[in-house]
Amino acid sequence: MFAFKPDYAESKQRIDAFWECELIDRPVVQFGMAKPPEEQVPLPVSGHATSAERWLDVEYQTELRLASLSNAEFLGDTMPVAYPNLGPEVFAAFYGCPIHFGDYGTSWTDPILHDWDQVESVRLDWSSPYLQKLHEMTDALLEVGKDKFIVGMTDWHPGGDCVAALRDPQNLAMDMMTHRPEVVALLDRLERDYFAIYDMFYGKLRAAGQPISTWTSLVSDEKFYVPSNDFSIMISPAMFEEVFLPGIIRECQFLTHSIYHLDGPGALRHLDALLAIPELNAVQWVPGAGNECFARWIPVYKRIQAAGKGIQVVCAYDELDLIMETLDPRGVFLSMRDVPSREAGLDMLDRLTRWGAGKVYPAAGLER
Repeated sequence: MFAFKPDYAESKQRIDAFWECELIDRPVVQFGMAKPPEEQVPLPVSGHATSAERWLDVEYQTELRLASLSNAEFLGDTMPVAYPNLGPEVFAAFYGCPIHFGDYGTSWTDPILHDWDQVESVRLDWSSPYLQKLHEMTDALLEVGKDKFIVGMTDWHPGGDCVAALRDPQNLAMDMMTHRPEVVALLDRLERDYFAIYDMFYGKLRAAGQPISTWTSLVSDEKFYVPSNDFSIMISPAMFEEVFLPGIIRECQFLTHSIYHLDGPGALRHLDALLAIPELNAVQWVPGAGNECFARWIPVYKRIQAAGKGIQVVCAYDELDLIMETLDPRGVFLSMRDVPSREAGLDMLDRLTRWGAGKVYPAAGLER
């Protein structure tokens, strides 16, 4: 189906099982692996005068993604996904927030909702140049990548993160005490807009024969995305559950497959509320810079598994033994870094297959 991923169908079956917290033969595992230097193609050279010109040059960005994917090997369940990217606050830009494009793969916006008296003027612009640019990029990737790679959705960040971008996170933190009804009303409006935009790109991708994917390179033939609320680290569980959780629940109900992006130790206070969402399939726990250590977070992973949810484990190659000793392989998605070689990667796949076949690990008390 995809020239860059000849075994796509096999990996797709594993991912389908992951969504159900089941197992075909081994857990889903993805890891980066470059082709040998002699097999690589040169990346396009940027001659752009500004970062914004480079970010918004559809032809250049399409060539860059094609070359980057051409230089990679997609072992295990690693997926060749390219998605249009204007940064994590592009959804807020549809409402008028100016985007600033950085040099090193980052962008950010300026808030525009300086007073709640202005909220009615904050409306989605269906002719936004950034929305049109995402259409152009998606169409270009679909043309260049036909039968080669997967074209995904951009990084939407709707809901609470969009309100934080429109208002500024510090102001929104105060609004939680002084303008809570206005925040809820704006969230409801943003949700309707988001569902409409998601459906528009979902229809485009499915009509082109694509599965649905994004920056988290899982796949689904149905509606899939990564709900999140990075702003939640600034508020209490009570505020989160009153104001933001209802929208997250509706988003999970809107989607067929969902994996919640839980970002940073400060967000763990909301984990139980999230695990209680019946429609949520899995949790992507990202402890953040300086906190990367699988052993430290074993209780968190076990808590998620005990709730019947899948887990994405972002880990290092040398942590594999401990992972297999402590977790149930069902519903596990390993995002593995520091795999030293192709041979090591293939050996890892063999070890994971043996784990999935039924080895007993007393430390976990699990027998398959």
